[in-house]
Amino acid sequence: MDPSMDTWDLSSPLISLWINRFYIYLGFAVSISLWICVQIVIKKQDRNLQENSFPKATQDLMTNGFVSLHNKDIFVSGVKIFYGSQTGTAKGFATVLAETVVSLDLPVAIINLKEYDPDDCLIEEVTGRNVCVFLVATYTDGRPTESAEWFCKWLEEASRDFRFGKTYLKGMRYAVFGLGNSVYASHFNKVGKNVDKWLWMLGARRVVSRGEGDCDVVKSKHGSIEADFRAWKTMFISQLQALQKGERKKSCGGHCKKGKCESHQHGSEEREEGSEEQDELHHRDTEEEEPCEGSSEEEFGGEDQQSINSIVDVEDLGKIMDHMKKQKREKEQQEEKTSLFGNTGRNEDGERRAMITPALREALTKQGYQLIGSHSGVKLCRWTKSMLRGRGGCYKHTFYGIESHRCMETTPSLACANKCVFCWRHHTNPVGTEWRWKMDQPEMILKEAIENHQNMIKQFKGVPGVKAERFEEGMMVKHCALSLVGEPIMYPEINSFLKLLHQRQISSFLVTNAQFPAEIRNLKPVTQLYVSVDASTKESLKKIDRPLFKDFWQRFLDSLKALAAKQQRTVYRLTLVKAWNVDELQAYAQLVSLGNPDFIEVKGVTYCGESSASSLTMAHVPWHEEVVQFVLELVDLIPDYEIACEHEHSNCLLIAHKKFLGTSNKGSFKRFLLRQTVKKKR
Repeated sequence: MDPSMDTWDLSSPLISLWINRFYIYLGFAVSISLWICVQIVIKKQDRNLQENSFPKATQDLMTNGFVSLHNKDIFVSGVKIFYGSQTGTAKGFATVLAETVVSLDLPVAIINLKEYDPDDCLIEEVTGRNVCVFLVATYTDGRPTESAEWFCKWLEEASRDFRFGKTYLKGMRYAVFGLGNSVYASHFNKVGKNVDKWLWMLGARRVVSRGEGDCDVVKSKHGSIEADFRAWKTMFISQLQALQKGERKKSCGGHCKKGKCESHQHGSEEREEGSEEQDELHHRDTEEEEPCEGSSEEEFGGEDQQSINSIVDVEDLGKIMDHMKKQKREKEQQEEKTSLFGNTGRNEDGERRAMITPALREALTKQGYQLIGSHSGVKLCRWTKSMLRGRGGCYKHTFYGIESHRCMETTPSLACANKCVFCWRHHTNPVGTEWRWKMDQPEMILKEAIENHQNMIKQFKGVPGVKAERFEEGMMVKHCALSLVGEPIMYPEINSFLKLLHQRQISSFLVTNAQFPAEIRNLKPVTQLYVSVDASTKESLKKIDRPLFKDFWQRFLDSLKALAAKQQRTVYRLTLVKAWNVDELQAYAQLVSLGNPDFIEVKGVTYCGESSASSLTMAHVPWHEEVVQFVLELVDLIPDYEIACEHEHSNCLLIAHKKFLGTSNKGSFKRFLLRQTVKKKR
């Protein structure tokens, strides 16, 4: 056989493959393409399943202290961990917690409360989707640490300030872990409890029960403060993972029966922001105490809690409410009898009683007063705080050049002869028609007023935003506003007190409610004397001021006549209450001619929150353009006066006698501008 033929026969299949290689390549290409398509479809299905179950993080990029995260549907955009530490324990816990949160692919920020400005920044948490964690230690005598002192002070004042309200932080989610030592039982973890309570009172929503770490290993629930923190951290992380998935293990909102919390249920974020928040807000409206939670059983009485949360038949609800109102009414009547008809005002030993009772001291101290002796007080105005930080001042700064950070707001008499519907203090101060209490000396009152004022200013040292030069100036009082609360002109030694102020080169603005004409006549000159003209007819004055004197109207008119005879700067202060006293323009004009004041301040009433002693609501607060319109119409009726200034933030305008405006047409021009503004807003 020919060898060449054998070789050809063996290689013929290879030649066939070579000849048909195009079809072979095409088959391979089609197979690979099909495999790739199948893999893409499988991966897409997996990704959709993952996105439906929980947000999948991409990669961790450390940038400016944050771990960046990018997701389509974000239920939790990050965690901010705030700490207030003295020895470093809280800071260490913050670091440990941050590391755990990072493992969940969430952005984390660790913030020292000393460097945080709640006035500017805390409101941002309402609209953000962050969860805020507060790790705060309790220091000496139940006080916060130095780093957390300003934050706690701001939070406490905001929670009690009607201007913030119960929905100020609605939408903010938070958790609190307190560090303390149960050896000091009277104030164990007091700061943590307070921060939790104040945030809750402002409308924030707790995502997990408050944790309480105990340095006392004997009494610590888990054997040490570190173990207490680890146990709480596990609970918090579990809750955070549920939130991250768009679900929520519902935390205690304060409605559950003690020891029978039914709050650990899963629900969507939409459900959570709907009916649950309405329930919480309703609960805040009816109860101002700290909400029930499982972390500290000793704080709440079982019987009271059960009675509040027991199931009540709708038919019985009216009876219960009537009973509660009746009890409240009886209590108020009893207090009024005690304050008004304590005939001699003397104790068993025949001595005059102190004006400030223990109950009154507690109530006023909670409102931020620094009480002096037995009948005086001083308080730091929010405008003082504002100007210390280089911001705007109050209307007195705009109208008269008074520097708010150097102004001391005080009173030598907490008592008053009126029970005005718009009283800022909700009638916690005593009432009376004459001085019947024991009396402190004016030297002591002024000395302690300045010292207390300076001590309150000192608390702002190191607070974010406070300017050094303003702080130094704030320590030197240059102006005294005798308008804090009560009726300062009732104090028998008011002239001596004013003399002491002026000897110290401190200017004085004194406000009286126009019920003491004899005292007005006998008053020594002050820098500026105010008379509150809250209404222009007998009926509306009785309705708004609710004076104690039976001859209140004659006293009111005599006070205005006495003002006209004073050889000093005088001011009418008009407080407008919509639907009550804004339609009495002609009567107001007649009162102006009676007292002939140098200035007239017209201000819209400030709503101070709900009170059983007043029927005032937000509906009675006039808009600024309504106040402007009232002033424009009033000025047309009093030809000797012209509009001088405006402070829109305070909803206030100043009318001045033309003798202060000279020959310029500034007042007329101002009136023209205000008219144009009102027209545009309409």
